Amino acid sequence: MVVLLVVMGVSGSGKSTVGSQLADKLGWKFYDGDDYHPKENRKKMAEGIPLNDQDRIPWLCCLHDILRRDHESGQNAILACSALKRMYRCILETRESDFRSVTHRREEDRPAPLKILFIHLDGPADLIAKRLEKRKGHFMPAALLQSQFDTLEPPSPPENFLTISLEKPVSEIVAEIEEFIRNMY
Repeated sequence: MVVLLVVMGVSGSGKSTVGSQLADKLGWKFYDGDDYHPKENRKKMAEGIPLNDQDRIPWLCCLHDILRRDHESGQNAILACSALKRMYRCILETRESDFRSVTHRREEDRPAPLKILFIHLDGPADLIAKRLEKRKGHFMPAALLQSQFDTLEPPSPPENFLTISLEKPVSEIVAEIEEFIRNMY
């Protein structure tokens, strides 16, 4: 069984750190969603302008294609991606912005949705803001953090997810995810 994980949360929550350390520990592929943002998105964020759905949808479709490729080749993978809205997580699973549009197409015309486990790194805004202030060389300024929290729709049933406090040490977070995967799969 191929396992696909998306480590999600607002900017500064530790997605890349947790995802890369977990991938190293498990020997899985790791992708940082930030590496796939088009120049226009990076420029917009660097100027302090929050991304909107139209900015994010092509980027999310690209990330879906990466996960689909790994799934089809039998490769376990971890993606660090904000995946702030339910709609964004739907795009990562199906490449469609509305799951109903997928289910209304004829079965033979639609690929099966990817089974993704979303790992939501959750924590207080003040802690994340301190992390962002210390971060150097990233295109996402701390000034946009509130827009991320405003956009965030935390995962909820029936989504496949695990919420973990980002206030724990990274090693504990990685161990908790690893144990969850071992018990689930």
